[in-house]
Amino acid sequence: MRGDWLAQVREAPLEPGLPIIDAHHHLWRLPHDTYLLDDFLADADPARGGHNIVASVFAECGAMYRPDGPAELRSIGEVEFANGVGAQAASGAFGSVRACAAIFGSADLMLGERVGEVLDLHIARAPERYRGIRPIVCADPHGALDPWPSAPPDMMESAAFRAGARELERRGLSLDIWVFHHQLDQVAKLAAALPGLTLVLDHIGTPLGMGWYADRRVEVFAAWQAGLATVAQQPNVMLKLGGLNMHFNGFAWHGRSLPPTSDELAAANEPYYAAAIELFGPARCMFESNFPMDKRACSYGVLWNAHKKMAAGFSDEEKRLMFHDVAARAYRIQGLAEAAT
Repeated sequence: MRGDWLAQVREAPLEPGLPIIDAHHHLWRLPHDTYLLDDFLADADPARGGHNIVASVFAECGAMYRPDGPAELRSIGEVEFANGVGAQAASGAFGSVRACAAIFGSADLMLGERVGEVLDLHIARAPERYRGIRPIVCADPHGALDPWPSAPPDMMESAAFRAGARELERRGLSLDIWVFHHQLDQVAKLAAALPGLTLVLDHIGTPLGMGWYADRRVEVFAAWQAGLATVAQQPNVMLKLGGLNMHFNGFAWHGRSLPPTSDELAAANEPYYAAAIELFGPARCMFESNFPMDKRACSYGVLWNAHKKMAAGFSDEEKRLMFHDVAARAYRIQGLAEAAT
């Protein structure tokens, strides 16, 4: 994935002793791209990159689905795949990083109560690592997702979706959710309707900055901040800090002759991070890499340096929360105390 381009900017890791759980990354093998355990460890292994990555959370991405059988059960293949990677990493044979220490998969919440059967099958395939799901709910009237399919705009408010989400709550599972900034009010309503369900808002709420939104950054920031404030009022929602360098956000790092430095990333991202952390507080925020999606914009080490620069004003305890403890709590990742010291 443009390794020569990324190699043009290298930085020594800041605060190399700070323990990190990468709260969101993908693994896949696609016709045009491969990012599997060896590729992730080439980025995340402390012996190579210098940042103290102790564990990671696998995020669903449609990888390794079963090629046949009932459509609602094909995502079991992804759970089996990610659990196998987690077992490989836990063996220690691949280094110190407990990659895929927790995983969340995909299930169709529009099945309503029937999704419970799917969730039980997922849990059975990965009982030590399975923590929940992320459904596809992104929708945009201006085509931000094109050519990817868009969800119905009112999906999160439907009776079927909420009945499906209650099946997560009954099993002690969490709901990761990725939306665009203009959908944040729907997330707030969903969280209020299901106060016993833990929601994790991905990618800082994705303030759009491309296509129709390209020349509306001030307007979008104000709408995003207002929507995020509404979500933050719901105590059962946690926030992922990251994913802000995809093409959706409009910074266009991928189109430059040189990839960005951590100073450049921090300068562009800091207003969003500062506003988000102020609203949610460090005890409800966790940092993510969103690799390899964000790898199209910057290298892993540079990204974590940027995160650390944007967290520079916080106490050691607050940094520990955002870089490690919140993710460990949200995804019930145990047994890291020794590795994280």
